[in-house]
Amino acid sequence: MFRALALAFASLLLGVTSAVSPVGASGAGPVVERILPPPPPWDGASRSLIAAADDPWITPSELSGLTASPTYDETMSYLRRLAEAAPEIELVSIGTSPEGREIWLAIVATGVEAFTPEALHAQGKPVLLAQAGIHSGEIDGKDAGLMLLRDLTVGGSQKDLLEHASFLFVPIFNVDGHERASRWNRINQRGPEVMGWRTTSRNLNLNRDYAKVDTPEMRHMIQALRTWQPDLYVDLHVTDGVDYQYDITWGSSGEQSHSPAIARWLQGVMRPFVSEALEAKGHVPGPLIFAIDNQDISNGLFEWSASTPRFSDGYGAARHLPTVLVENHSLKPYDQRVLGTYHFLASTLRLLGEHGAALREATAADRARRPDSVPLAWTVPQDRPPTMRALRAIRSERAISPAMGDSYVVWTGEPQTIEVPIFEPVTVSASATRPAAYWIPPAWTEVIERLEAHGIELETVTEARELDVELYRLEDPKLDPQPLEGHARVTTSVRAENHRAIFPPGSVRVSTDQPLGTLAIILLEPASPDSFFQWGFFLEVLQRTEYFDAYVMAPTADAMLAADEALAADFEKALAADPTLAANPQARLMWFYARSPYIDSRWRLYPVARELAPPTS
Repeated sequence: MFRALALAFASLLLGVTSAVSPVGASGAGPVVERILPPPPPWDGASRSLIAAADDPWITPSELSGLTASPTYDETMSYLRRLAEAAPEIELVSIGTSPEGREIWLAIVATGVEAFTPEALHAQGKPVLLAQAGIHSGEIDGKDAGLMLLRDLTVGGSQKDLLEHASFLFVPIFNVDGHERASRWNRINQRGPEVMGWRTTSRNLNLNRDYAKVDTPEMRHMIQALRTWQPDLYVDLHVTDGVDYQYDITWGSSGEQSHSPAIARWLQGVMRPFVSEALEAKGHVPGPLIFAIDNQDISNGLFEWSASTPRFSDGYGAARHLPTVLVENHSLKPYDQRVLGTYHFLASTLRLLGEHGAALREATAADRARRPDSVPLAWTVPQDRPPTMRALRAIRSERAISPAMGDSYVVWTGEPQTIEVPIFEPVTVSASATRPAAYWIPPAWTEVIERLEAHGIELETVTEARELDVELYRLEDPKLDPQPLEGHARVTTSVRAENHRAIFPPGSVRVSTDQPLGTLAIILLEPASPDSFFQWGFFLEVLQRTEYFDAYVMAPTADAMLAADEALAADFEKALAADPTLAANPQARLMWFYARSPYIDSRWRLYPVARELAPPTS
């Protein structure tokens, strides 16, 4: 059972989806509004945040009673007007999308003459960077952020938060997807009335792009993280799946990940502080959880802990940037979700003002770590049962669907508390020893450019270098049958080989003795699920480009048999062990070709070399 659960969790993390397309996907058919479960009644104290109808700084969403969300142009019009009136706000573009839209960053700070990273950090105040709309149908964070920016400045009710912390806010990350707006997007989400699309104009999911950095949007964001160096990074989403009482959940990579000191602060300091603040305003905060089976919650839940850096919090752990993934619950009303996000951001700013120094200490400790063994993937442990935990659930029953031809779960809206098993991916399933450095030949420009985009320190040699290295032979590469995020993904087992290799001018040495050394290992080790290899950047080495003909290989093989008794003995053993080989003349010749000096020595040889550290005395 635990193995099945582990596989299910891996599918969830890796984004595995069905290849089957729905009939009628063009949208033709009767117009039927989405039929959602009833929400539990809610009238939290945070409703007092909503501006009066005659307030000159009421946000576009508040004008609708927090049922609608403004367009890109309406959002920026409000932000520009606010920035003109508030000396604490400066708007800067961090880059342009493929369709030509600017991705804007609002800098909110007091006591600075220039809104620059240097001026911000010279103050010594901790910095929070929050982004909304990485999936721009999940846009609660944008409308919450606009309200908070007003109250931090011209509204005045939260101005004290800026005395001890500064705020950076990206209202819309996926700007092109935001404008693919429709009332028919995200069938399983309650509001806003019109919402954007999950993916970009190239149909790529930005929250699968942190490691491979294919999209210009993600490159802009990572450059912003490098430039502004926030102390805490918050990624705002809306989740779906099963129903439960929590209206706002959040998670981060756990202590088993690459940033254990940060994880302890996020779990031990941030979670109780922010949870208490949300509960005081009538919200129901909870851990970030996903059901194993959306049809039966009693089968258990996975507690989120991103094990790969394709996701924001997994990426944050790999580069030792404190990162939190927030998921509001899609079935809660839009106003409740927006107000919960507002309080999450406000209380997090207050937390940084009070406890930011301790977070900086944790970050420095993790950036100084150089573990000898680096985990590359985790799974649910199979040698022990899951823990049981009380879940603030919603009662469910089952109903028959003629269309479905089966029964399905119906959430009634009635709160209940149940005990459920919790599965956590805390067992290391793949790891790598830390080399002194990696060597990348200059031909692999795509990989080198992506390492540079992450800010990983590289040394480019101007003269050829010859040295002893370890290279991986790719034993049994397998390509996925369906593309994922624009790539043909590939997995393999490897066999390490010692080589004396020459690296030409332009080759790159990537030392692992640097703050982003662990990130480099994760990106360059083939066993890592988010390595450049598994994302398909090295497919060329899997193809054979030289072959033989029987007229030359048959007599050559005969000569090899006659000249080498050990080889002849190995051949007889191979024939006895493999009837398919024995019956296939071409395969028999291939057996000899692979053992001849004519074989392509670089076929299935991973070109990124490992420079091993000298032995310690």
